[in-house]
Amino acid sequence: MRHDPVIHLGTREISISAPTYFIADIASNHDGDLERAKSLIHVAKEAGADAVKFQHFKAEKIVSDRGFRDLGRQASHQANWERSVFETYRQYECNREWSHALVDTARSAGIDFLTTPYDVEAVEALDEHLPAYKVGSGDITWSEFLAFLAQRGKPVFLATGAASMAEVERAVDVILKVNPRIVIMQCNTNYEGSAENFRFVNLRVLSTYATRYPGMLLGLSDHTPRHAAVLGAIALGARVVEKHLTDDNGRKGPDHPFSMNPSSWREMIERSRELEMALGDGLKRVEANEKETAVLQQRCLRLVADLPEGHVLESGDLEALRPAPDGAVKPFDLETLVGRRLVLAFPRGHAVRPEDLE
Repeated sequence: MRHDPVIHLGTREISISAPTYFIADIASNHDGDLERAKSLIHVAKEAGADAVKFQHFKAEKIVSDRGFRDLGRQASHQANWERSVFETYRQYECNREWSHALVDTARSAGIDFLTTPYDVEAVEALDEHLPAYKVGSGDITWSEFLAFLAQRGKPVFLATGAASMAEVERAVDVILKVNPRIVIMQCNTNYEGSAENFRFVNLRVLSTYATRYPGMLLGLSDHTPRHAAVLGAIALGARVVEKHLTDDNGRKGPDHPFSMNPSSWREMIERSRELEMALGDGLKRVEANEKETAVLQQRCLRLVADLPEGHVLESGDLEALRPAPDGAVKPFDLETLVGRRLVLAFPRGHAVRPEDLE
């Protein structure tokens, strides 16, 4: 099935040759406060994000209160939550009455507005405001919902955390049946923000995706600290990166501790842009800033003694020394000089050029 190697979100192109598109995920960091949510949109823009993303869920449509209570002890990052899973989700719902205010704020800030919708009603309420959809890793097996999203015809950013390759392939097939505009994003869904998680982020999965889906756009949804995973993903071809963003890691809330802050986000952008410049286009050549050093550091063939006009060169008449001015014969062409006559007398150290020979 066909997939698009280039997609556009507003004025931004997403492709392997374009700068990485950075999504600041506000998630629950609005803390249930509209003014705070609006403020974080401006924080994201000032930090250098291309898009700000919220998560639209209703507790009763995303989690089973009984189901989590039956599990007993809360695990993973949820173990630190003060309330039950259901109560925490309810506390941090993104109020859908905020939608127009958030969209207008993003527009005035000059940043793309995105969301991860977790139910059909969220899609229907927000579709007119969205240039693309993000699918959270937890919904990768919900084929009916994936098909519903894909049918909107907008780009789909598919996170693939905690999924098998078979589940990824099934989800991609569901989307591509009706929509070629997809970005497949490697993700590790442990949200503890520990450096130990670098052992599990498994960036080489991006190479696996590139082999399985040649030309498909790649991305990373990341929850590890600092910048190593992001930089590695970009080097492996990711051109969409999503990270959580807060203005204060010390605030109470499920997402604040592992989120980026404005300072670390700006540094991530700066390091990423440096990396993008450093990656280049893959064509090996003498670069513009090393043409002088190519002369200074490479060797050419020079005469070991003063030699008269008409002298027939032997290999012992020549030595390889720096510098190598333009037009001088390089050492790999030694055999082409042996047995040829000099058209003039030349001094010791002369850099031999083809025009010096009959």
